[in-house]
Amino acid sequence: MNVLIVDDEPQVRERLGRLLGELEGYTVLEPSATNGEEALALIDSLKPDVVLLDVGMPGLDGLQVAARLCEREAPPAVVFCTGDDESTAQSFRDSALSHVTKPAQLQGLRDALRKAERPNRTQLSALTRPANEGGGGPRSHISARTRKGIELIPLHQVIYFIADHKYVTLRHEGGEVLLDEPLKALEDEFGDRFVRIHRNALVARERIERLQRTPLGHFQLFLRGLDGDALTVSRRHVAGVRKMMQTL
Repeated sequence: MNVLIVDDEPQVRERLGRLLGELEGYTVLEPSATNGEEALALIDSLKPDVVLLDVGMPGLDGLQVAARLCEREAPPAVVFCTGDDESTAQSFRDSALSHVTKPAQLQGLRDALRKAERPNRTQLSALTRPANEGGGGPRSHISARTRKGIELIPLHQVIYFIADHKYVTLRHEGGEVLLDEPLKALEDEFGDRFVRIHRNALVARERIERLQRTPLGHFQLFLRGLDGDALTVSRRHVAGVRKMMQTL
């Protein structure tokens, strides 16, 4: 079995390569990948049988790479490499996806490789299900169905949610997607990271740059990542936004 290692940490790549060298029947492909974009390119060129895929990479992370692989006719099997965060580990145990916790141990890696399978849309969706549907806590990613298939957006890349009739528009660093989830459910799940500024809008607290009053007396909120555009803050929510900004 040819194995491609994908991780942004050199010491992790070295350790995984060394452990694989102790297992019979596995060959480590070179070069390894240091990020998600490299991983997709190397999977195309090297055609690995198995990918050891780091979940927490900058840019395209492991779950996003796996979602892209779901759209391919013959993707490789995947073993996810996770940190030692207990909620993340529990999510992977619940999903039945093959995974190993870093720092990887020889027996754990052997067992994970034996049960490695091609990424499955249903299992990936289970990892990103809302907390009130059985998850152990807030999601790390938002799952959206687009023309590309399942698209996973890391929560830290989300700028705002805006409700419009039946759907919610999620604006993120790479564009927009539509969600079939109520705004209130999103507020309940992510209330520690997002603040309501209007009856139909939630914005990421860490994205807030400034609150500004217009000559007509309206209030606008400027957010990092919107290239100078601003969102309207309703009078009902101005006091709450100001109070929250004092704690940032």
